[in-house]
Amino acid sequence: MTTFKEIRGTTIEVVSSDPSNPETGQIWYNSSSGTLKGYKFVGTWSSGGNVNTSRFALGAAGTQTATIAASGYGPAVPGSNLTASESYNGIAWTNTNSVNTAVRYTDVFGTQTAAVKVGGYVGPAATTSTELWNGTSWTSNPTGNNTARYSGATAGIQTAGLFFGGTTVPATTAATESWNGSVWTNVNSMNTARFDLGGVGLQTAALAFGGYAPSATGATESYNGTTWTTLPATMNTARAELSGAGIQTSALAFGGATPTVQTATESFNGTSWTSNPTGLANARSNAAGSGTQTSALNTGGVNGTAVSAATEEWTGVGIQTITVS
Repeated sequence: MTTFKEIRGTTIEVVSSDPSNPETGQIWYNSSSGTLKGYKFVGTWSSGGNVNTSRFALGAAGTQTATIAASGYGPAVPGSNLTASESYNGIAWTNTNSVNTAVRYTDVFGTQTAAVKVGGYVGPAATTSTELWNGTSWTSNPTGNNTARYSGATAGIQTAGLFFGGTTVPATTAATESWNGSVWTNVNSMNTARFDLGGVGLQTAALAFGGYAPSATGATESYNGTTWTTLPATMNTARAELSGAGIQTSALAFGGATPTVQTATESFNGTSWTSNPTGLANARSNAAGSGTQTSALNTGGVNGTAVSAATEEWTGVGIQTITVS
């Protein structure tokens, strides 16, 4: 008879309490409860309220029940860069005061009441535009970021952010810039130049994944506040134009293109990526992600020439122990 050790290359660990960050497929014996347990990650997407202006290539920040989304491209293809800004309360979107610079392929980080919008494409060039959101209005920062680019990724809060990757037209960049609430400073670059990537986390603990480098990749890098490290783990579905939510050690990646538009959803536990059994209801790329690994939001996007107003809400079980005996 084949044993667990022969299958997994390890014996079943005996512990007094369940591990805090198990890997998918991991099995252990909890001596306190006298049960054999295993781990799997599952979650589902459900429909939320549609944005008022259909768009893609937008930016968003916040939580599932409190998100701010701004700019983008739409409502039709060919369309135009947008200044429209909207806030979400977990049920419906409400139009807010507009941004100052109409732009697409931009990035937003922070919270619903304290966010930063940086970079983007204004046509025919990239921009260094940086705007601050205080919950009521957008204000143009006196100085922009150092390298004009779009389709990058961001992490952090309004007073401590990170902007990485993107394209400078026509070059792809690995450049990384740190934000202190007033100015941008060049810091160590990523190991792999890429654009249309996903990004989550904090200024001192960020995660970059996917993107075009130059073809769609599943490569993942982590940032510790000083340097980027290429991780052994890659996404199960290599893709770009994807969305993300969460933090460095507990992330979610969804949608995107391979270049075929995707519904795929994957979770990251700090060590490996796990594909969820079900994906988005609507395949789309260039949408905006916000929230956490267990409570995320996917807003807008495009599938071919069909620009979306759809919002989908993710509910993930997170760390789930399954008693098997």
